[in-house]
Amino acid sequence: MNGATGTVSMAQRHTVAKAWGWVESVLDWLRAPALLAARLYVSYVFFWSGLQSLRDWSGTLWLYQNEFHVAPMPPLLAAVVGTGGELLLPPLVALGLVGRFGALGLFVVNLVALLSYMYALQTPAIMFHFIWGGLMLMIALWGPGRWSIDALRQRD
Repeated sequence: MNGATGTVSMAQRHTVAKAWGWVESVLDWLRAPALLAARLYVSYVFFWSGLQSLRDWSGTLWLYQNEFHVAPMPPLLAAVVGTGGELLLPPLVALGLVGRFGALGLFVVNLVALLSYMYALQTPAIMFHFIWGGLMLMIALWGPGRWSIDALRQRD
């Protein structure tokens, strides 16, 4: 600033603009690894949940018949669709192959799961569902990023 007048000189503006440009370039570079980390984390959580559902299929069916209330579906169909979504969509999201579709699909699976048994969850578990939903929504809105099969296919 210029002494008593409180004005900013052109040199100071240039320095601030240059510094901010550097910050933006770092943030732009970090976008691809951040999206990859989000994709891998959410995919891991849902895929392992799906595997657990398969490992104890009778327990999974019991939960859908007695605890998880997926209104428009009979319990057996809800169990198959829910488990199928948890197993089939995470690889798409992790690889970034039709990543937006996979992320939207997992967003729906997450939302249905949350609404189906939110009454039985404690606050930390509910917050995890919000975090997963936010990450999937982010991937659906901005795409899976440069480090994805979708990005490789667009380059060709």
